[in-house]
Amino acid sequence: MIDFIAEAFGLPDLKPNFEPGKGLHHDRSGVNFAVAGATAFDPTFFNAQELGSLLWTNHTLNVQLIWFQGLKSSLHCDPYFKKSLFLVGEIGGNNYNFLFTLGASVVQLRFMVPLVVGAITNATSMLIEEGSVDLVVPGNFLIGCWTVYLALFHSSNESDSDPRTGCLKAYNEFSKYHNSYVKRQLQILRQKYRHARIMYADYYGAAIRFFCTPNHYGSTQAACCGGGGPYHFDLSAMCGSNGSTLCTDPSVLVNWDGIHSTEAVYQVIAKGWLHGPFTSPRLVASKSQWDNALASILLPKPNLCSWS
Repeated sequence: MIDFIAEAFGLPDLKPNFEPGKGLHHDRSGVNFAVAGATAFDPTFFNAQELGSLLWTNHTLNVQLIWFQGLKSSLHCDPYFKKSLFLVGEIGGNNYNFLFTLGASVVQLRFMVPLVVGAITNATSMLIEEGSVDLVVPGNFLIGCWTVYLALFHSSNESDSDPRTGCLKAYNEFSKYHNSYVKRQLQILRQKYRHARIMYADYYGAAIRFFCTPNHYGSTQAACCGGGGPYHFDLSAMCGSNGSTLCTDPSVLVNWDGIHSTEAVYQVIAKGWLHGPFTSPRLVASKSQWDNALASILLPKPNLCSWS
């Protein structure tokens, strides 16, 4: 996602600043602290529930923020922050994913939403206190349409699925609940930090069209990379592992590995964020502003930071 936004502003791709075995590094055009599998909660939360073994990484949102503070102090780059765009997430989805896959119900996990959103808004607040001015805070995906959920929680009860999309209604309602909570909390931050521009980015709204009109966008349910069953997804044959296979053309599928979108989908969503209706307030306020931004390459070029 961040690569398409960087590209739109004339910046190179932002490679993750953390590489296993190599540690941290940074690039002058921007930084990307995202770590695959990261959660909004520290391991202590999961360890207290005896679920620490589920975590893919200990580099949580708080760790990424510590990296940011360390980088900031070493670079003395405060003047650039008012010219920079900060992308805060998407983060928190893995908190839900890990517990849903263990069999937790939507009702059981609703208690976690204020905690997850609190971690997101606290991170956003900290970044503003550190000097950030322009921030994009995404909501959650429509997880009821995601291949991993369809494969694991498919129901023979027709009433559990949306007849328009084939998605699982209860899980999409959960995503909408999370997103509405994010939007309410961001409005509180806007009142507190009136000098900052805090934008909500709508993954759900930008992606739902793929599932409402599958004939236009290609296959919406099967993963490109994976193995097993009607959804080409199996926890024992996940993408890259033994037993997984790869589709011939990812561009005609919505889902890459059961968990992530294909690049083609992320590109469409990024366009919707940049000059469509899927950021509030708009990331680029108008078509003319977008054209002017491209014409000038926004000199001096903005930096971008990403947490997810």
